Amino acid sequence: MWTYTPPLRDMQFVIEEVLGAPAAWRDMPDFADLDQATARAVLEEAGKFASGVLAPINGTGDLEGCRWQDGEVRTPTGYREAYRAFVEGGWAALSCDPEDGGQGLPALLNAAFNEMIAAANHGWTMYPGLLHGAYDCLRAHASPEIRQRYLGRIASGEWLATMNLTEPQAGSDLAPVRTRAEPAQDGSFRISGSKIFISGGEHDLTDNIVHLVLARLPDAPAGTKGLSLFIAPKLLPDGSRNAIRCDGIEKKMGIKGSATCAISLDQATGWLVGEPHRGLASMFVMMNAARLHVAMQGIGHLETAQRNAHAYAHERVQGRGRVIAEHPAVRRTLWSLRALVEGERVVAYWIAMLLDEAHHHPDTTRRAKAEALVGLLTPMAKAFFTDNGHRGADEALQVWGGYGYVHEYGIEQCVRDSRIAMIYEGTNEIQAIDLLQRKVLDDGAVTLGALLDHLEADAARRADEPALRLFADALHAEVEVVRTATAALLEGRQADPQWPLRIADDYLRGLGFLLLAWAWLRQARAALSHAGSTWHEEKFQSAQFGVQWLLPEAAWRWRRVRAADAVLPVAGFDSVG
Repeated sequence: MWTYTPPLRDMQFVIEEVLGAPAAWRDMPDFADLDQATARAVLEEAGKFASGVLAPINGTGDLEGCRWQDGEVRTPTGYREAYRAFVEGGWAALSCDPEDGGQGLPALLNAAFNEMIAAANHGWTMYPGLLHGAYDCLRAHASPEIRQRYLGRIASGEWLATMNLTEPQAGSDLAPVRTRAEPAQDGSFRISGSKIFISGGEHDLTDNIVHLVLARLPDAPAGTKGLSLFIAPKLLPDGSRNAIRCDGIEKKMGIKGSATCAISLDQATGWLVGEPHRGLASMFVMMNAARLHVAMQGIGHLETAQRNAHAYAHERVQGRGRVIAEHPAVRRTLWSLRALVEGERVVAYWIAMLLDEAHHHPDTTRRAKAEALVGLLTPMAKAFFTDNGHRGADEALQVWGGYGYVHEYGIEQCVRDSRIAMIYEGTNEIQAIDLLQRKVLDDGAVTLGALLDHLEADAARRADEPALRLFADALHAEVEVVRTATAALLEGRQADPQWPLRIADDYLRGLGFLLLAWAWLRQARAALSHAGSTWHEEKFQSAQFGVQWLLPEAAWRWRRVRAADAVLPVAGFDSVG
C-alpha cells in the first residue's frame, strides 16, 4: 500500500556531493557555523515528522475532507495534532531570521523540508504553505508596528496566514479586483468585498489567521496599478472578531484536506502594508516564495509516485511468475520517473542555494547576480516541476494497472492532488509567458546569457573524462540551441509580437531540459567519485538514462520555438461541429 519514505540519502548526496552546499555555507557569515552533521540531523528529524506524523493522515484526510458550518471550518482528524507537532518542532521558523524567533537555517534545508511534507501530505501542507511568504512580505514592506505585532507569531507558526487575491471576476488578471478599502480616522482601513479560492481562509489549527488582502483605495487608478495591500487579521489586537467570514468551502478534485474558502469582508478592519497603490509589488514577495514552495510540491509528488511505483513493480507478479519490474515497458517507466525526479532535485536545490546567496552572501555583486538568476529560474521551476509532477504521477498509475484506479492504493490520490499545482500561484501558461517575455526578452537575454555561461563553464570541469563526454556534449548542444532560438526571438518579436506568446510553453520546457542536462552531468560527475559503489553506479545510470531517453524531448520543443511561421488559427471556435 501507499507509504512515504524520506529520500534522505538522495538529499544528502545532492546537498553535499553534487552541489557542495556545506562549502558554500562557509562563505556566508550567517551560516558559517552550520556543519554537515547538523544539516543531516535537521533532514533526519524532518523526515521523521513527514513520514511519522503527516503521511499516516494523508489518505484518511482525503476521504474525510473539511467540514463547514455557520462560517466555521473543521479540518480532518489528526490535522490539529499534526500542526501542534509542526509548531513544537520549530519547523515553521526553519529559515526565518533569529531576530524574529526563527532558526536562521538556509533556504536549501527549508526547500528539502517542503519537498518532504508535500510528498507526505499535500492537503495538510497547504495550511503552513504561505507562512514564509507572508513572513518575507511583512518583513520587507510592513510598518514597524505591524512587524512587531505579527512577525514573531507568524515565524513561530502560532498564527497562520493567507493570501487574498482572487475574486470571481479576477483570477489570473487582477485588474478587475473590486474589493474596496476606506480610510478610518484612526489610521486603519475598512475593507469590503469578496474573495474566492482562499487556501486556509478558515480552519481550526490556530486561533488567529492573518489575512493579506488586495483592495482598492478610493483614489485608486484603474488596473493593477491601483491595488493596495492590507493586513486584516481574523482576531483584532483587542481580541474581538474582525468582520471577516468564511461563506463556504469548495468541493474539489484533490487536496481535500485543505479548506479552499470563499471569504467575505464587510467593513473589516485592516492596515496598509507598503505604499498605497503598490500592493501587487509588495505581494510579489509572497507570491515568488509561494511559487518556489509549489515547485517543491511538484518534486514531492513525483518522488513519492516513483518510489511507490518502484516498490509495487517489484512485488506484483504477472506473466510466467515474473515481477512486472522485469518487463521492459515497466522498467522504462520506472527509470523515467527516477531520472526526472533526481535531476529536478539538483536544479531545485541549486535555486535554493542561489536564494541563500542572494540574501546572505557578503559580496553585493554575488548577491545581485544570484537574485537575478532566482528571478529567471522561479517561473521555470514552478511550471516545469509541477507539470512533470502531475504527468509523472499519471504515468506511475499505469504501473498498478486497474489497482491504480482504486483509492486504497494511493496513486489515484497523488494524481488528483498534484493537478492543482499546475494552476494556482499563477498558471503554468502564465509562468511561461513571464519567463520568456519579462525574464528573457525584456531583459535582452542578459541574465539568461549569464546562466548559459555558468553552465558551459561547469561543463568544462573534468571534460577530458571519457565517462562524462556524453553529458558534456549534450549540455553544450542544449546551450547552443537555447542561444540560437533566443536570438531569433529577440530579432523577430518586433515584426511578430505574437510569436513568443505562441511558443512560450515550449520555450519553458526547453529551458527546463537544459537545466536537467546540467543536473545529470553534475550527478554523473559526483557518482564517478565512488568507484565500486552500487548505489552510486545507479546514480550514474539514472543520469545516463535521462540524457539518452528524456532529453530528446527538448529537440522537438526547440523546433516548435523556432517555427516563426507556424500558424495558430484565430477563427474556428465560433461554432461547434
